[in-house]
Amino acid sequence: MEHVLRTQQLVVQYGGRTVIDGLDLAIAPGCVYALLGGNGAGKTTTINTLLGFVAPSAGEVFVTGQPLGKNPALARTLAYLPENVALYPYMSGVENLVYFCAASGRKLSRHDAGALLNDAGLDERAHHARVASYSKGMRQKVGLSVAYARQAVAMLLDEPTSGLDPAAANDFAARIRQAGNKGMGVLMATHDLFNAKQVADRIGIMKKGRLVTEVAAREIEHDELEALYLKHARAPE
Repeated sequence: MEHVLRTQQLVVQYGGRTVIDGLDLAIAPGCVYALLGGNGAGKTTTINTLLGFVAPSAGEVFVTGQPLGKNPALARTLAYLPENVALYPYMSGVENLVYFCAASGRKLSRHDAGALLNDAGLDERAHHARVASYSKGMRQKVGLSVAYARQAVAMLLDEPTSGLDPAAANDFAARIRQAGNKGMGVLMATHDLFNAKQVADRIGIMKKGRLVTEVAAREIEHDELEALYLKHARAPE
């Protein structure tokens, strides 16, 4: 399998306005891809289209090499972590994980749920505590464990470290890297240049629905990435 996610000349229009404009994007198994861009760049719409929530106006989305438009069930092989993971507050982390797996047709024992939560980095002392007591970073880890439980081929994250303190953001970024090391493709829409540089294999910059540049993270220093980002952000329309 060459790519777990790929778009081919993807176009999305709302009310005559082009939100995604000819996007070509490819994510291989095990690749962590950071998608940078300001508000309105098209990052969230890209994620929603990859998940099948938004129908393309033109072009195509491919999941594991197959067109999503002809096989909408392929979206079930993807996991989505929004900025704020929605969990049932009066259930524990273990109970939430078991419930969400059951809702997707997979039976999961409490023992296996605990192992997956450990793998996602949630402190074992929190496994049976109510989610209402969890920090945002802890809820994100439950969301990550759901992706592991579902054996998702790719995970899509929208501003995953927004609102986290530096230590929690660094810890969760390491968990994202771990998911890539397990062979999962990861697309992370973010404003966080530092974590993008630290975690990603590839970094793309979007502006007005277009992918204006793409670089290998290991080939660019942080100050160079910042300068590149600002160059495109400040460029005339």
